[in-house]
This record gives sequence, C-alpha cells and structure tokens, in this order.
Amino acid sequence: MDKKTVPQWDPRSEAVLQDQIAAYDEMRRRCPVAHSEYLNWSLFRHEDVMRALHDPATFSNAVSSHLAVPSGMDPPQHTVYRRIIDPYFSDERMRAFEPACRAIAAQLVDSLPDNGATEFMSAFAEDYALRVQAAFLGWPAELHAPLRQWTRKNHAATLARDRAALEEVALEFDGYIRELLALRRDAGANAPDDLTTSLLRERVGERLLNEEEIVSILRNWTVGELSTIAASVGIIAHFLATQPDVQRQLRAAPQLLPAAADEILRIHAPLIANRRVVTQPVHIAGQDLAPGDRVTLMWASANRDEAVFGDPDEFRLDRDPAQNLLYGAGIHVCPGAPLARLELRVFADELLSRTSRIAPVPGRSPVNAVYPASGFLELPLWIERGGS
Repeated sequence: MDKKTVPQWDPRSEAVLQDQIAAYDEMRRRCPVAHSEYLNWSLFRHEDVMRALHDPATFSNAVSSHLAVPSGMDPPQHTVYRRIIDPYFSDERMRAFEPACRAIAAQLVDSLPDNGATEFMSAFAEDYALRVQAAFLGWPAELHAPLRQWTRKNHAATLARDRAALEEVALEFDGYIRELLALRRDAGANAPDDLTTSLLRERVGERLLNEEEIVSILRNWTVGELSTIAASVGIIAHFLATQPDVQRQLRAAPQLLPAAADEILRIHAPLIANRRVVTQPVHIAGQDLAPGDRVTLMWASANRDEAVFGDPDEFRLDRDPAQNLLYGAGIHVCPGAPLARLELRVFADELLSRTSRIAPVPGRSPVNAVYPASGFLELPLWIERGGS
C-alpha cells in the first residue's frame, strides 16, 4: 500500500475534537507532516506553512470545484480580483464604518446582565458578528435570523463532509445574495448606496463583474467573517476572563488592544486551517508530495510553534507581528484583516469600558467548538458593572 494512503492521525477523533489546540500541538511535535483521510496532508510547523504561503506556484489555492473569488484563485487571475476587493477594506472605509460598528458593540454590551451570568456566545458574540457584517454590506435586519441558521447548517455539513448538504446550504446562501442583487438592480439609481450595490458597478477589464463573481465575493466575505469573528470574540472574552492581570492591564491601557487581540488569537486560533493543492513535485519536512496532492495548512498549530514563539501559551506584546499567521501571509493574506481588526478592537474596548469585571462562572465550564470551527460553542461568563 502506498504509504501516503495510510492515515497517521484522525482529525475527527474524539480526542482531537475535545481539545483541538492540544491535539495539534502534539502532532506538530510528533509528526509535523501527517496524512489523514479527512484533511489529506497537514502541515503543522510554522516554517512549512510559511514556505507554502510564499510559494503559491507550488501550493495552489485553486482547490474548490466552485468559483471562489479571490481565495480559490492563483496569479494572474487572483491579482486582478484583489485589485477590485482590497479598496473595500481601506483605512478610509474603516474609519467611516467605525461609528456604526461601535454602536452595535455598545448596544450588545449594554444588553448583558448588570451583575450576573450570561452565555456569551449567544448573548453577544454570534449577534455581534452577524450584525456588524450585515451593517458593513448594507444588508437588512430581516436577514439576521436566516443567516444565523444558515451558519449552523453550514458548519454541520462541513464537519460531516456531506457534499449534498453543502450544495444545499450553498444554494440557500446564494439565493439570499441574488435576491439582494435583484432588488438593487430593479431600484436603479434609487438603490441603496452600500458595498453590495457598489460591487454591481465593478469591472474586470472592459466588462462588469457578473452575478456569479459577485455572489462568490459576498459569500467569501460573509462565510469567513461570521464564524471567525464570532469565534475570535469568544476567544478574546474568555482569555480576558481567565487572565485577570491582562484584563486589568488592558482596562488601564486600551491602546494596547490591537496588539493584544492579535496575540490572544495567536495563542488560540479562531480559524483552524486552509487548503492548498500541490502543482509540482515537492519535498517538505521529509515528505515527498506529488502534483494533485491536497494539503491543509494548520494555522492553529503553526502559530504556536515553539521554534518561533517559545512558550506558545505565554502572552507577550513584544513579538514580531510578521511571524503571526492570524491573517495569513504572502499574496493570499486576508483582505478583510482591517475590518476584522476594527471589529475586535471596538468590541474589546466597549466590553472593558462598560463593565468593571469579567470572570468565569463558578461551576460552569465552556464547551469547546469542534472542527471546522474554533473557540467555544458555549461560554458562560460573569459580568459586573460599577465599582469592583
């Protein structure tokens, strides 16, 4: 039997799903390039993931059977679409959006108990991710509930690798977007002046973006944003609650929040992995890979590699940001990183400024999320306001 068909680990085993971060740490030390039926070849070390990121000619992003703009493309096609997409996350747009983002965060923090326990994922994190994304794209509040349900169905289908269910949820999501686009086309000059309308005017060369491309762009933004921002918010809130010294430090010096968020999410990744496909023979970390081999880049392991970060659980604000793979690296670095950083800074600022203490709830443990999600399914937190 070809040795590459012999599974060296099972990403869906109970041991891995119970504590993904610990399991990936163990794999990085024991078998830094490992094969599984579910994820094919997985790269666990920082240097190997970084090598793949900076060699898109060998480790291609063209892994999906469906159009994926621009995340499923390679140069030169990828470059053309990034020129269209990147300006949507400019510093100017982020400054313009911050007041709306802050208003959502403040309203949701104010809805938490004055002095009591709350399940933070459902009470804050999921709604915050959904409402901010909808506001950024100009989508109506009526879409909040269906999108929340859609996110859960998409997660279940992805974990089960149920292709029929994945097709069904993809069509459902695309239907929401097509309806929004049709309303804007019908409105003509009276269409709302928002990002979704703006995409209808974008051009690739001499032609307008077609509907499939626009749907793909909006799907890519939304699917990635809803799950990873909700996970990030929960991970940061949990870290602050369980690390009271860091919580006090950031209450006293909120200007440290951007660096703190990046470091907390290095320690506990909100996005577990991304896929690549090999285009030519390559030898990496002692393993020969062949054209067509599927590869999974394990962010949640690479960002905890002792060879780069020392003690992976040590919270430090003096690390080299270029080593942090939270938003990727190379030509496929996340275009939405400025928006994500804005959302996380604003949420943390509002949470800390509108409370006096955040703590775990005695006797109630968090419930970890399972692959492909990260963070927490349930996060009981104790919220206090006023004098501590």
